[in-house]
Amino acid sequence: MAQQGTSDVLDPTPEAGSWTEREPAVAPDGGATLLAWAARMREEQPAWRDGAGRVHVFRHADVQRILADPATFSSDTVGRLSGGEKQAPRGTLLLLDPPLHGKMRRLVSRAFTPGLISGLEPWITDLTGELLDAAPEGAFDLVDTLANPLPVTVIARMLGVPVEDRDRFQGWADQLLSTDPEDPESVRRMEETAVTISAYLQGFIEALRKEPDGNLLSTLVGAEVDGERLDDEDIASFATLLLLAGHITTSVLLGNALICLDRDPDLFARVRADRSLVPAVIEEALRLRPPFTRIERVTTAETNIAGLDVGTDSLLYLWLLSANRDEQVFEQADEFRTHRANARQAAFGHGIHYCIGAPLARLEGRIALEALLDRYARITVDPEARLAWHGTNVFGARHLPLLVERT
Repeated sequence: MAQQGTSDVLDPTPEAGSWTEREPAVAPDGGATLLAWAARMREEQPAWRDGAGRVHVFRHADVQRILADPATFSSDTVGRLSGGEKQAPRGTLLLLDPPLHGKMRRLVSRAFTPGLISGLEPWITDLTGELLDAAPEGAFDLVDTLANPLPVTVIARMLGVPVEDRDRFQGWADQLLSTDPEDPESVRRMEETAVTISAYLQGFIEALRKEPDGNLLSTLVGAEVDGERLDDEDIASFATLLLLAGHITTSVLLGNALICLDRDPDLFARVRADRSLVPAVIEEALRLRPPFTRIERVTTAETNIAGLDVGTDSLLYLWLLSANRDEQVFEQADEFRTHRANARQAAFGHGIHYCIGAPLARLEGRIALEALLDRYARITVDPEARLAWHGTNVFGARHLPLLVERT
């Protein structure tokens, strides 16, 4: 029998006049207005040019086609939109195009092979237990207790920087993730934070040039691309990307999975009884509530997207959140269904930039969710709590207060 799913509430539906200038934010209503807006745009304006000239793309087929064509749709938003005046550091993997992208990705992929990732499972399991051992009885914040420190500690260990500094990493991440590109003061704070991170990493980079230790940061220090060593800026950019993206994905994924299960107590009970459902819960949470709402590309030539003529060097917003709810691909797309085939969900992107850390995020999410189910007979999101949401490109709660009862 087909399993019935839970559905996100999509009210309030925006009036036409409210979506002609700028897209809604995730805050303050947790994305309800954003989801309604995206659904309407998929139907009525699948490619839409906003008041600033940016082109928003909403349908799954268009998003996937763009991500699969890096020649026409470049990731180098910094270089192309600055007219070549600025260049992204080689370590900023998300902003690189072929062939440099492939060379740089091969360097960092050495730390993300299936064997190395699966080999981390016993340690990640022990770490998860230690973090939950420190949780208060009866109630705690999932984000502060587990969802943030777990992935930050894992990626810090992989890089070879002190895990004791994870509160620092979290503070930097909060600052970067709260950046509003439309606000000059916010952008200034983001740039200051980037300088602070680079200064922090510089000492480790200099030490590793003298005495390599085998960790990922050491690998980057010793790596060569086309016969040239990476410079300090490249290495710091690589490490910063891994520290931030490597933890926010898992953190938001775990919170979103708990939010989805909390909305369907019967499903929560089935998952508790049958742990083989946990990977399917992770995948459906990724589809329904992807950690990042959108990603960017820029056109290298004139093109047409869903009937809209788009000029060269146009900035595109590819809405992963919308693509993952496209009714042409996912039946009853707003429902949470663990039996759904999710091979086409786009939470981790598509094509050459598919998230290199996706297997690690899935592993961490599975271990954490199973540990919570093992330890607690009852887990609910505190119904009295007023959730605060990320206000930019992250689709999740900043904090998730839980009420729990031990097994």
